[in-house]
Amino acid sequence: MDAIHNKLLTRGVGSLTDAELLSLVVDDGCSREDAVSLGERILAECGSIAGVGNMEISRLRMVEGVGLKRAGRIVAATELGRRSVVLQAESVVSITSSNDAVNLFRPIFDGLQHEECWVLYLTNSNRVIERQRVSQGGVQGTVVDHRLITKRALELLATQVIMAHNHPSGSAEASSQDIALTNRIAEALALFDIRLLDHLIITRSGEFSFRGEGLLKK
Repeated sequence: MDAIHNKLLTRGVGSLTDAELLSLVVDDGCSREDAVSLGERILAECGSIAGVGNMEISRLRMVEGVGLKRAGRIVAATELGRRSVVLQAESVVSITSSNDAVNLFRPIFDGLQHEECWVLYLTNSNRVIERQRVSQGGVQGTVVDHRLITKRALELLATQVIMAHNHPSGSAEASSQDIALTNRIAEALALFDIRLLDHLIITRSGEFSFRGEGLLKK
């Protein structure tokens, strides 16, 4: 393991491979070869470093050579990284593009096994007033009340809104229900001169923008 620690110190953490990073997390005195081999085995079982972060501890501990303590260290390291990204996203004070909104929401949705819907309330100059979860559901859907979204926008004196929800299935495509919901919310907000800037569907593999796909009126 000395070689990996030296590489970390001299070349930085970004120079380490995924397997080497995992070897540092699972290392508990075993040889370098054993630690790196274990890291490679974990990656092979999970498919990728993202798969490692999404795997539940009950399954991770069953990977050959991992066990409960090592699995615990892996999920703890993953959670530390996730919380760091979330805190960085929370420091965003304005939105200049849909990509900004995607970057803000992705840390929230990464790893979720159920569907959630969140709303960004913005000023006319795109400053973030509030970010709020408006519903939480199951694997295949969640119920969103357009009246509550409109009511909160009025309370905050917001003039613009961005919606975002995830698809745990991984499909970054809008369903007929998503389209109907988007139209209903856009129409409800428009009654009070509040604009729905975008509705984003965010998955592990990509995202879908209603504005980008021309599904929202100007």
